[in-house]
Amino acid sequence: MAAFTLVTMPVTWSAAGARPATADAPADPRPCPSPAQTKPTVVMVHGAWADTSSWNGEADAVRRAGYVARVIANPLRNLTSDAETVADFLKTVRGPIVLVGHSYGGSVITNAAANVPGVKALVYVDAAAPDVGETTAQLSGAGSALGASPDSLYDTVPYAGAPEGAKDLYLKQDPFVRSFGSDLPRDTAVRLWAAQRAASTSAFMTPSKAAAWKTIPSWYFISSGDRIITPDSQRSMAERAHSKVTTFQGGSHLTLISHPGAVTSVIRSAICSVR
Repeated sequence: MAAFTLVTMPVTWSAAGARPATADAPADPRPCPSPAQTKPTVVMVHGAWADTSSWNGEADAVRRAGYVARVIANPLRNLTSDAETVADFLKTVRGPIVLVGHSYGGSVITNAAANVPGVKALVYVDAAAPDVGETTAQLSGAGSALGASPDSLYDTVPYAGAPEGAKDLYLKQDPFVRSFGSDLPRDTAVRLWAAQRAASTSAFMTPSKAAAWKTIPSWYFISSGDRIITPDSQRSMAERAHSKVTTFQGGSHLTLISHPGAVTSVIRSAICSVR
């Protein structure tokens, strides 16, 4: 199992000082110095209030580097069934897999990878990495924007076939723009807010049934500006998983959109670990 290490991603600031201009990785990841005989497939899983397009920058870069990238639609219904959906897809992939999850997608990959031998590396991007019995809701951390009154955070909507008491949650515009995508241009954040996919309350409240990070090497990308899953909570999860950690100075919960090159650099490290 990989040792816990810390890498800090350098940041420079634009002249206006309004948004960070990061030392992102090149658009095309450098080739691995000792590539595996069989190239891994990179499978990416999005989180709540997002969709597959959140991985566009990383997926394009991975493909340009010569690897197959697949981005899977996360149902956002229930952690157990969401993980089973992803696991069923993973079982169709030939060869080694680098499995990447953002936000609630981290909980999903933690469960989905548990019984899929082809998964050789896990990458958590501003994500939850629960232990058995923990829920995603427990892992946002002290000081998370999600600790505010639910009435100020969510629009709740019933949905067909929902378990008793379950509702769909949509983030309201203000917390989405100010906390979820706080380093994005406002117009971009508002567009993403308008196009968000709802997540069921069951997704956040279902206890994790597995903890694949106990046996699979992992990498953790932590944005210091994340207001949804706090950096302290992510560091705690990374440490118990013995992950290799990259701390990105700045960003937001959507650094995967605002700085895909920095995230791709960490994915590249996981790719190059596969032998």
